[in-house]
Formats: sequence, structure tokens, C-alpha cells
Amino acid sequence: MAFFDKASPVLKEILLKLYSAEKPLEIDHQIYEFGSLQYHIQASASEPHHAYLSVSTSLQSPGVLTTDGLQNCTLQNLKRIYSDVIEVIEPPNEGYQLTLRIKFSELPQSKDECIKIITEISSLQAVIVSSQLKKMLWNFGSQDTTYGMHKPIKFIYHPGEPFYVIRLAQKITVIFPMRFKENSDIIIATTLFQELTDVGRSRKFAKAPPCTWSPIPPPELRGEPLEDLSTNGGFVSFDFFSRHIEGKVSKLDKTVWNLLNFYSYVKQHVKSTRGFIQRRMRKKVEHLSEILQKATLTGGEHIQKTHKGHGFKKKLIRLSTSKMLRGKCAIFFNKIRSRIKIQGFERFRRKWLRVPKLYSLRRYTKLD
Repeated sequence: MAFFDKASPVLKEILLKLYSAEKPLEIDHQIYEFGSLQYHIQASASEPHHAYLSVSTSLQSPGVLTTDGLQNCTLQNLKRIYSDVIEVIEPPNEGYQLTLRIKFSELPQSKDECIKIITEISSLQAVIVSSQLKKMLWNFGSQDTTYGMHKPIKFIYHPGEPFYVIRLAQKITVIFPMRFKENSDIIIATTLFQELTDVGRSRKFAKAPPCTWSPIPPPELRGEPLEDLSTNGGFVSFDFFSRHIEGKVSKLDKTVWNLLNFYSYVKQHVKSTRGFIQRRMRKKVEHLSEILQKATLTGGEHIQKTHKGHGFKKKLIRLSTSKMLRGKCAIFFNKIRSRIKIQGFERFRRKWLRVPKLYSLRRYTKLD
């Protein structure tokens, strides 16, 4: 899922601004993301080559934190990734779990390399959360019981969207409880889950992690809190074996990142599908409206065929009600006058049988 960016766009913008500034800047910003993630970045003119970044997050798996607030594997990953550019300050600033000193003087001379490193620093949240899941997957098949066997471990990357990881002897199962606000979203999402289940059983995708969907909680989550198991979209499970994890480090990173963004992928699919359906319905309504409009325009028109030479020509004429009545009355009295000749009848007709003038309903009389 390459279209989901790991880096925080706001944090990246501030760090790039500090890096490219010609004069030292005074900066003291607090950034909130995902509702439970807080950044505090400080820079002063007295230390032009340094900036301090503090992080506070509650988006971690409960019960696996150290007394300092972060797991040891997380700190080790941070030091390994940013060893030359950052320095971990101990103890961290009050109210934060981690404080880093960013050394701009240690950045390489190449501008592209600098932007790449600043982007990696802006992905700090993804590193903190993914490090726990990475360690659990990396120790697949070992006898390490740090996280327990057959015991669900709850991970939270976005608020209100937890998922569970169950470590078994031969596989690791990841379960996602799915919740949606709209009934239409439930229909679209469950259709997607059923398709993933059917595709996973085919030979073409035999190497992919098997996917299953169930409207009820799976047995592995027995004993978990009721509020976490109350869903309207069911439960999606993925089974990971050693072939999905072992090998290149990039394979593990990709697996972890896909798991952390599975909720985002489902939301994106539902949003795109709903927009596609709405566009199709709008086009269908416009097409039907055009047909009704054409029928309305041609409904009051009469077709008259006139013979001319060897062919016929159709004329569309619009006749008002007043003209039609006047024509019929004139034809009637012409017949009477041609067949009946009575002395004095002409004077009687002009006085008593005068044809009234009929006016169209569309004609208006000007008032004084």
C-alpha cells in the first residue's frame, strides 16, 4: 500500500524549514495527530545546529511498556536507524515518552539525502508502533515467551481501531474487528472481505496469507472485553507463516506496514466504491431526464403529412385551442349559408348568430 505515507507532513515541513533556513529560527510548536499522538519541536538561535523533538503517544499495545514509557526494542530501532543524526535524551521531557536531539550539522551534503533522512525522522510514529510488531513477527518460531503464547496482544495504530495478534506454534494470526457508521459501508466492506476469502483459496494467490471473514468473534478472542468485540462488520483474520516473514528485512517491513494500514485500505476501498456507484447513478438519472425532456417537447406537436410529387413531407405544426375552435365554427356556418337561403336570414345571422371571438389564454390585457 504505497499510497499511505509513513511520514507526518506537518513535522516534515517544519524540519525542512529549519534545515533550509539561512538564519537560525526560534520555533516552539506542538503538533497533534490521530487524536492521541503529540509532537513538541523546539529550536532556538542559541543552538543553531540542533532541534529538540519530544513525542508522546498512547497508541501502543498495553502491558508491554517499560518504566521509561517505551519498549527497549523501540529505543534500539531508533538508535539503529538514526544513529548519526539523532541523540536520545534521557530522561525525556516531562509529559513525554521520548525526547530526541536532531543534529543538522551531521546531515550529508547532498540535498536529496538530507530530504530522505528528514522524511525518515518524520516517520517516527510508524517506527515506534511498528517496532513492537516487528519484534513479535521476527521471533516467529522461537521459544521467546515475552508476549505469551496463544494470548491475544492488542495493538493500536489509530484511535478506535485496535487489532489483535495471536502467536501460535506454527503461525501468527492477526484479527481485525471491523466497525462502520453507514449501512451501505457495511455492505461494500463485507463484499470485499468475502472476495478476499475466495481469492485467497485460489491457486494463483496460494503464496499470500490466507484470509477469513466471520460475522462473529473467532475463538482466539474469547475472554476479551465486550466493547472490543461489539462490531457490525465482522472480523477479518490473516494467518502468517514463516515464508511470509523470513528472508529480506524489506519483506518484514512491508508486512508490518500493510497490517498497520489495513483499516486505512478498507476505508479507501469503501470510499472509492461508494463514489463510483454514485457517479453511475447520477449518469443514469441524467440519461433518463433527457429522455423525459424529449418526450415532453414532442408530446404537444401534431404531425401533418402533405403529399408533394411522389413523396410525403411531414410538417410539425402547433395549433392553439382558440384557432381550432374558430376554424370549426367558420366551416359550420359556411355549410349553413351555402345550403339554406331564407329571405332576411343574412340580417338575422349578423345580429344573432355572430361568432364570438375567442382569445388565447396566453394573451394579456394591459391595465391602466
